[in-house]
Amino acid sequence: MKFTEEQDMLRDMVRRVAEEQVRPLVAEMEETKRFPEELVAVFGDLGLLQMWVPEEYGGPGGDLTSVCIAKEEIGRVSLAASTLCANNSIGLILPLLHFGTEAQKARYLPEAAHGRTLSAVAITEPEAGSDVSAIRTTARRDGDSYVINGQKSWITWAAQANYMLLFARTSVGRGHDGISVFLVDTKTPGVRIGRKETKMGRHGSPTYQVFFENMRIDADCLLGEEGSGFKACMRILDLNRPSVAASSLGLAQAALEESLNYAKDRRQFGRRIADFQAIQFKLADMAMKVEAARTLLYSSTQEIDAGDTARLTLLSSMVKCFVTDVAMEVALEAVQVHGAYGYSTEYPVERFMRDAKLNQILEGTNEIHRVIIARQLIGR
Repeated sequence: MKFTEEQDMLRDMVRRVAEEQVRPLVAEMEETKRFPEELVAVFGDLGLLQMWVPEEYGGPGGDLTSVCIAKEEIGRVSLAASTLCANNSIGLILPLLHFGTEAQKARYLPEAAHGRTLSAVAITEPEAGSDVSAIRTTARRDGDSYVINGQKSWITWAAQANYMLLFARTSVGRGHDGISVFLVDTKTPGVRIGRKETKMGRHGSPTYQVFFENMRIDADCLLGEEGSGFKACMRILDLNRPSVAASSLGLAQAALEESLNYAKDRRQFGRRIADFQAIQFKLADMAMKVEAARTLLYSSTQEIDAGDTARLTLLSSMVKCFVTDVAMEVALEAVQVHGAYGYSTEYPVERFMRDAKLNQILEGTNEIHRVIIARQLIGR
């Protein structure tokens, strides 16, 4: 792929930051599952936390391709840390840019531009995962306020976030209609953070249950029109899903690199295992998949950045599904190339395998994305 000079410079800078600032934290993140809060200042000072804030509001004015470049490079070192890069895009910046009023943009975007603001997205519920229309959390209008009650689950950064993008039902019944979206200060009375989930991977990127108990918020916390939240959700996720793929691409690249290095060093039967055709075929397949994933990702982001959004939903689902599947496949093969050492925490490939799985599930399972792709193709 052909990138601009600025994008090449961004890649070089983020790669250095990932090696110098992120890699030393990985072992502790794995052992203690601690949120690396020191990276907030590191990423914020470099504009990586707030990449999508427009220049007119004091931000770096990044685009989707630039966000993906940064998340790929950090993903090579730590998938968990890569989720912090451009953290507030989906939970704050993109919703405001696409659905916020000028007053809301003026209120929140300059704050985000300072590079210390974290956000969380509260969509998923115990019985509303892939089926967003099943949301039960309610927002009842009461004069100049909304009163919100309900529960959310699997909310990343909930305990650390300054703001939460909250999806709630403002009219009775089920279905897509009647879901609204609110931007909520997490210090609002009535927000209660529940248990921290114990996860197989992506340690250091904490996930929580969240409860809303008669939480009262001002009516101007509503983004867009009442009842238009599902449409807002789909648009925001379409724009963000390629960045999920970018993190997975970085992981896949790291798995390939680790496998190449190991295969050239490890000797069996008097030869490097890289000299055996069985290993060569694995490495070749891994490399082809990584290169195909990179080409699909960046050809898609460049098309979207050019302003052509006719295929946004199709490309977003294709990229998210294909690249995250590739990352899982390459991570599994990396473990196999390493043999018994691949199962040991002495080498990073077992972490790659555990981390890779989650991105096949979050922001729509890859089965759901195959449904979306098929429906886009046949015109539904």
